[in-house]
This record gives sequence, structure tokens and C-alpha cells, in this order.
Amino acid sequence: MELRTPGQARNLALATTASVTAFWAWTIIAPLSARYTDMLDLNPTQTSVLVAMPVFVGSLGRIVAGALTDRFGGRKMFTAVLLAAAPAVLLVAMAGMMESYVLLVACAFLLGVAGTVFAVGIPFVTPWYHPSRRGFATGVFGAGMGGTALSAFMTPRLVGWIGYLPTHLLVAALLVAVAGLVWFQMREAPDWQPNRNPVVPKLVAAAKLRVTWEMCFLYAIVFGGFVSFSNYLPTYLRDIYAMDPTGAGTRTAGFALAAVIARPVGGIIADKVGSKPVVLFSLAAVAVLAFVVNLRPDGEIPAGLTFLAMAGALGLGTGGVFAWVGTSSPPERVGAVTGIVSAAGGLGGYFPPLIMGATYNAEENSYAIGLLLLVGTAMAAFAYTLIFLKGERRKVPVSR
Repeated sequence: MELRTPGQARNLALATTASVTAFWAWTIIAPLSARYTDMLDLNPTQTSVLVAMPVFVGSLGRIVAGALTDRFGGRKMFTAVLLAAAPAVLLVAMAGMMESYVLLVACAFLLGVAGTVFAVGIPFVTPWYHPSRRGFATGVFGAGMGGTALSAFMTPRLVGWIGYLPTHLLVAALLVAVAGLVWFQMREAPDWQPNRNPVVPKLVAAAKLRVTWEMCFLYAIVFGGFVSFSNYLPTYLRDIYAMDPTGAGTRTAGFALAAVIARPVGGIIADKVGSKPVVLFSLAAVAVLAFVVNLRPDGEIPAGLTFLAMAGALGLGTGGVFAWVGTSSPPERVGAVTGIVSAAGGLGGYFPPLIMGATYNAEENSYAIGLLLLVGTAMAAFAYTLIFLKGERRKVPVSR
């Protein structure tokens, strides 16, 4: 097969579009966290649980979604995830209108299905591309996490323009429309073959691979950091910088967009020089920048540049890690490995908001403990990667 396969760009674009839409739905609660906090009189821990619930469920669901994609293919699985997310979005709206915290958390649990989309996309796009370009492919698809930026920017504005319920109806309709587009236009890669082995043994086999757990550790930090910042940043900006929901949403959208742009760049660089240098740079930068964030840089430009740099570092790391997954996983187990690794990344984004809420010092208006824990974690991951992990062999043939 030549380096370029007819249809690969179209199918990559469709997969990325599906991911953007699902990520918007998955993170639709976070930009409205201030609204829910005021409306329901929530404390920081309750807000953190609400924001983190879709992340938790979506993370665990990725384990199954990745294995099912190996069997049923991306076209069917993308369609199923998008269609399942639509009623979940509507149920969140209903719970919000009923002003019930318990019901809202329960519906946020169901919303987690949208977050499984990532484990569908990686095994779908990987067979479309030659190994020498898989960092690029997984990086571009991973840019679908830009749905987080779209959600942060558009959701509070749409609520202000057209209302709370119409906003959720619009997102649900968009999910259904993209599901239809995927079903009628998407195709599997020519070389793709369904893996009909039972799901549980397949997951067990993937779990026995050393590379699976090495990548889980790294992805939990870089993607988990992105998810936790993207979800908790509106709350952080409200508490530390006294921003209104729209202003906080705009800046969170900028943060997510910077990470989205950096992700394919990380994949492309990994194709050229290997994933290990990219991941090492990312972890070092995250450690330094988390410490700077804790110093509360004053002024719009210093604070803004710090958060944008943090987003860029996390984006490079996510691109580097999944380029590593694509080149190091057995082809028939890419979906299963992806599911487990992406679940670890999602879980990495689940716990930090809870920790931030639980360790928030109201008297000093400080999140120091949570941020310093991130510094220490990134430094430990840097040392582990430098000492114990081997880089990929870069001798990749140009054609096959």
C-alpha cells in the first residue's frame, strides 16, 4: 500500500468531526458550573463531583468502546456513541430545569457515554495510515478534543442568547445530524479486519502488554491534565480571578484550543524524532508551569500566557503519547490498548477536580496543594520516562 490511501483524508475528517461533537456534549456541564453552583447552592466539593462525573464514566467506558471498535469498526461505533449521547444531553437539561442536584449528577453519569468517542477514533484512523504517518493521523483525530473549547466558548453564550433548554436541544440535534453523516459517509480502512475474539480475553491480552501500562501512566498525566484543567478552569478562574462565567468560558476555550493545536504538532514531531523526547519536554514544561500557576501571575497577559503555555505543553504530550501507542501496539490489539490507555487518561482527568475542590483553602483563596501535587507528579513521570522507558525504533519503511 502506498503512503496515501484514497479516502483517508475524508475519513479522518469525519472521525475528527464526530469527536468534536461528542466532546462538546461530554463537557457541556463544566461551562455552566457557576450557574449550577449558584442555582443549587453547591459547595466546592459538590461542584467538583458534578463536573467530574461525565469524565469518570466516559473514561471507564473507553475500555469497552475500544475493544468493541476492534470488532464492529469505527463507522458503527461512532454512530452508536453519538446517538446514545443525544438523549443524555436532554436529560441533563431536564435535571437542570428541575433544580435537582441528585438527578443532575445521575444524568451527568449517563452523559459519560459521549467521552468514549476517543477510544473509537484511534483504532479507526490508525489502519488508514502508514506507520510513518500515524503520529500525524492520531494527532489530527485527537484535535477533536477541541469540542471542549467549543463547549467552553459557545455553551454559556448560547444559554444567554437562546436559553438553557434550547441550547441543549441544539447540541442533541447536532449529535444526531453528525451520526447520520458518519453512517452514510464513513468507511473502514481497506486493510481493516474485524477482530471477532471475545472482548474480555482481548482486554486481558492487552492488559498483559507492558506498553499498555507505560502509556496509561503517561496519558493519565498529560491528557488527564488537559481534561481536568478544561473542566475545572471556569471554577478556578471564578475563585482566583473573580471572572464571570462568560469571561471564564472564553479563556477556557482559548486554553482548550491551544492544546488542540499542539496535539497534532506533538504527533508530527514524534513521527520525526520519536515520542520519548516529545513526552519528556511536555512533562518538564507541565511541572514548571504548574508551579508558575500556583504563584498566581497577576495581569491578563502574564496569567493568560501561562495558561496557554500549559495547554501547549499538555497538547504536545497527548500527541506524543498516542504516537507512541500507534507504533508500539500490536495491530490487532490497537483498539483494546487504546481503550485502556484512553481510560487511564480520562481517569487522570477525573480525580484532579475532586482534589482541587477538596483541598481548596477558602480562607486564603488558594489551590496550592492541588497545583503542587501536579508539579510533583509531572516530575516523577519525567524521571520514570527518562530512566526506564525506551524510545521507539525509528526505522520505518516508506512503503509496504
